[in-house]
Amino acid sequence: MGEAKRLGYFVNGAFRQSKTEKYSDAFNPSTGEVIARVPCCLSEEVEEAVQAAKAAFPGWSSTPVIKRVQILYRLRELMIEHMDELTMLVATENGKNWEEAHGDVLKAKEGTEQAISAPSLMMGESLMDASAGYDTVLYRMPLGVFAGIVPFNFPAMIPMGWMTPMCIACGNTIVLKAATFTPQTCMRIAELYKEAGLPDGVINIVTCSRQEAEILLRHKDIAGISFVGSTKVGMHIYSTAASTGKRVQALCEAKNHALVLNDAPVKRVAAGIINSAFGCAGERCMALPVVVAQEGIADALVGELVAQAKRIKVGPAYDKTTKLGPVVNAEHKRSVERWIETGVAEGARVVLDGRNIKVEGYEKGFYLGPTILDHVTAEMTVGIQEIFGPVLCVKRVGGFEEGLSLMNRNPYANGSVIFTQNGHYAREFARHTDGGMVGINVGIPVPVGVFPFNGRKLSFIGDLHCLGKDGYRFYTENKVVTTRWFDEEEAASTRVSTWDGTI
Repeated sequence: MGEAKRLGYFVNGAFRQSKTEKYSDAFNPSTGEVIARVPCCLSEEVEEAVQAAKAAFPGWSSTPVIKRVQILYRLRELMIEHMDELTMLVATENGKNWEEAHGDVLKAKEGTEQAISAPSLMMGESLMDASAGYDTVLYRMPLGVFAGIVPFNFPAMIPMGWMTPMCIACGNTIVLKAATFTPQTCMRIAELYKEAGLPDGVINIVTCSRQEAEILLRHKDIAGISFVGSTKVGMHIYSTAASTGKRVQALCEAKNHALVLNDAPVKRVAAGIINSAFGCAGERCMALPVVVAQEGIADALVGELVAQAKRIKVGPAYDKTTKLGPVVNAEHKRSVERWIETGVAEGARVVLDGRNIKVEGYEKGFYLGPTILDHVTAEMTVGIQEIFGPVLCVKRVGGFEEGLSLMNRNPYANGSVIFTQNGHYAREFARHTDGGMVGINVGIPVPVGVFPFNGRKLSFIGDLHCLGKDGYRFYTENKVVTTRWFDEEEAASTRVSTWDGTI
């Protein structure tokens, strides 16, 4: 792989070398090799990024939105042109298999395409003769500088699909705190933005520890924070940033459940669960780590899940025949292994154990095979807390009502799924599940970008979700303008007419 390169930070359209003495290792998870040295940027370098974004805001926000999105059109074409390069970069630094890495980049492109709709979706409202002679117009205005705090698991989609395109299309500028484990993909896309003609300072990228990131939460020149990560950190970010008057959207942990009823087709359902549970090595907030199986189908379903999971090819991410790549690094691998040990200690039955898997020629990679824990109860922490790895827990229930109740007791409500051929139960599930994104015979119910990514309960903290119309509202604020014009007689009169807002 060659010597690990030392990364910089991206400010005012150029990469700069940090003056820090503290660097972290970023790995190729498939080989275990260090591929980059990532700086923990100094406080003054984070401040430099904020000031660059602040300086760029007046010119960028005054650029007509139709001209702003022309850059996004060009970026979209550049992303297509560099699709294989970006896919390889995601696979190399994150460990997703080729198909999943490609999907990550496609989701960044989808977010860009959604942001191209800004000229229509930023339109406000108007009412002529709100009162006699008074016309009122509502405009959607950019706010200023936003900060995006990014996790490791989707290096393209989250920073460059969920956050940046819509933020800048609405006329704001942004400072991204990239994930230390996987910063190179969003840095490369930032270069493509510059090639597409984006003015310097509109996008800025730093890597740093939580200590330096605190600057963004309290900074007087930051208007809002978009965060994806753990609930504990999301709570801190929301309470800290909101206390200084910032708007915040915090997309947090998940423990998505799927209810499988007796009438569900076992093989087809198992295939969907396998893809949902083990895709991206389980390192996604829309993974499906818990199956709630009705007793009449549970044994057959578990048997089919084990059989299909055993056929999954585990291997290096950039081998196009690989179906399950490695987890992101050795530390995360140990964390997932500890969770499996916890499940065993709590009484779960290991029906498939992926802890001792070996990949020939890649013995130093961070591999875990698919793992299935059966007879997980509602009280076991392994079935409640997010593991973020290729581990599937199976809970058993007597029927629909018991299953729905069990699922709704979980503190997280990102997504929830039902597999059934019964229309009544499907409809009741859609109405009464706590999940914000609901799948009916759909294992990964992530909506396309024209809809919001709609987590609930402890899976989301805030008012406005990312993407969809919520995203446009998050990145804009309303300005309401009331206008009156005088005729000649009124203009010549000294009588003052006022409107107090009543009709």
